[in-house]
Amino acid sequence: MNILVTGASRGIGKAIALGLKNSGNVFVTSRSENDLKTLGCAGYFVCDLADEENLISLGNYIKENDIDVLVNNAGEYIYSKIEETDTERLNHIMAVNLKAPVYLSGCAIPNMKKKNFGRIINIGSISGVMGEAYASLYSATKAGLVGFSKAAGLELAQNGITVNTINPGWVDTELGRGSIDDGEFSEEEILDIIPQRRFVAPEEVAGLVKYLISDEAKGITGQSVNLCAGMSVGI
Repeated sequence: MNILVTGASRGIGKAIALGLKNSGNVFVTSRSENDLKTLGCAGYFVCDLADEENLISLGNYIKENDIDVLVNNAGEYIYSKIEETDTERLNHIMAVNLKAPVYLSGCAIPNMKKKNFGRIINIGSISGVMGEAYASLYSATKAGLVGFSKAAGLELAQNGITVNTINPGWVDTELGRGSIDDGEFSEEEILDIIPQRRFVAPEEVAGLVKYLISDEAKGITGQSVNLCAGMSVGI
């Protein structure tokens, strides 16, 4: 398998890239060349997904390397009131969180169809399933991935291609910790609303990705899997 992981320089993306090294040729992308080099993967591509020229170039890179497993992990988080939304931030988060995954999937699908095999994994968020106050832009884009996975999974079902979304809850990463700092709730208050009273480890997400790209999971498509330590079922 030829695997591409976006946003692979840290957090969940890094854990996924490292966790899939024994599953195939892993290619990684992010904005940080130095961080990508340290992963020791089959190849890397420096890219800002919010930049359309960069995005198109990454799409060409996907085609050139016959990517048949695409993990759309890169994402941005914005914490703000709805009425404070400006077009610059709206365009940015839509580009990174939703436009890029859809476009890159389209670049990978022709090769997947030729092989009659493909896996597209979108890393969403529990915020896209339940909603998160003061994170409407983030919630909206992550909910979009759920809808895209359902439609694409249906469209590609007869081509040996599966499309699924993983919705992590609070994950113990730099982004997760940063969102706590940006928000109005303390770590203790957040843990109090998580049924398991813990943050999800990045390696747990990587493990689920590894399963979903395996042959054992070929019957799972168009699905939205909540890996959230119980947050989606209540408190």
